[in-house]
Amino acid sequence: MSKILIRGAKVLGGEAQDVLVDGETVAEVGSGLSDEGATVVEADGRILLPGLVDLHTHLREPGREDSETVLTGTRAAASGGFTSVFAMANTFPVADTAGVVEQVWRLGKESGYCDVQPIGAVTVGLEGKKLAELGAMHESAAGVTVFSDDGKCVDDAVIMRRALEYVKAFGGVVAQHAQEPRLTEGAQMNEGVVSAELGLGGWPAVAEESIIARDVLLAEHVGSRVHICHLSTAGSVEIVRWAKSRGIDVTAEVTPHHLLLTDELVRTYNPVYKVNPPLRTERDVMALREALADGTIDIVATDHAPHPHEDKDCEWGAAAMGMVGLETALSVVQHTMVDTGLLTWAGVAERMAHTPARIGGATGHGRPVSAGEPANLTLVDPAYRGPVDPAGFASRSRNTPYEGRELPGRVTHTWLRGRATLVDGKLQ
Repeated sequence: MSKILIRGAKVLGGEAQDVLVDGETVAEVGSGLSDEGATVVEADGRILLPGLVDLHTHLREPGREDSETVLTGTRAAASGGFTSVFAMANTFPVADTAGVVEQVWRLGKESGYCDVQPIGAVTVGLEGKKLAELGAMHESAAGVTVFSDDGKCVDDAVIMRRALEYVKAFGGVVAQHAQEPRLTEGAQMNEGVVSAELGLGGWPAVAEESIIARDVLLAEHVGSRVHICHLSTAGSVEIVRWAKSRGIDVTAEVTPHHLLLTDELVRTYNPVYKVNPPLRTERDVMALREALADGTIDIVATDHAPHPHEDKDCEWGAAAMGMVGLETALSVVQHTMVDTGLLTWAGVAERMAHTPARIGGATGHGRPVSAGEPANLTLVDPAYRGPVDPAGFASRSRNTPYEGRELPGRVTHTWLRGRATLVDGKLQ
């Protein structure tokens, strides 16, 4: 690989510096670095971050390639500044064996746009009845360390306890989709004033909060790690805050859409706003932002959930739940957290690169932008403002809630181990 000189970039939003990449590694960071033999990228004061890491992505392959493939999903990831994504297990067949997770891992290797780490299912077929082959998936070539039945809750306390005990042996983590199923039968949106007015089945906050409370206590009892997927309520924030005060090994994520959108949007009956967990209230949104700022919520994860047109362009009750998010995540975080003064760019790097890489064990990702570190990098133009146009997405699906909405920030370049995957906003 040739040398690359990124000239005049604000590393983590600090003073403008030059960053020299040689091969797969950051060779030097400083002022006035020589550009001899290097391809020069004029950063002009744009923000340089470590490559982003998404701990919660649905790539749909195998089985739902009409929604997304590993190739199209990783192209979308590179467009959004991500160099590593963790692929959820709810594929067809389910990623509950060493064979399936190795297939996803190899497809990621072949794509070349970002590293793909499969997440293994906790239970066979996501049915919540019998533990999947956790040890075999961990020992496979994919080296799985994160396990989740996301899309479904591991609602059986005995199964959840056994999973926590099993992964403890190799330092793994169980990522829980917190949803008590009996409290959410027929649920279509957040339970509250809006659901009552619209006559839609409500998804109560307690359905999430009760599972989180149970699971942090189980993690404490077992002495294992639990991660809470897409936390969405103010009450859930308080439970996680309490658990951390007790020293329980719990981490939590929030999605970009739960930092911005509220259940008031459901009044349009536009299925693009149908998601699980549902959009909550303004009070919940504000609590989530504050919790992300103070570290109660550890990371931002996209829950990128692509669906084909026919699964979303239909009546509300029949529509699939989920939103695409890889290509807009950083813009939403800038809008809700940076431009509001709740986070610095260094804080963004912590919550979208360093910490998700640590939780998932993404080797070589989320590292400091300094000499000797892998050159997994993202360059962002924070001054950009423009409407979201899904026609330009790299994802195979277009189910974004932000179409036409003006958002700040634009990823201009992404490098995976020194190789450009995105240059001037164009995939390579």
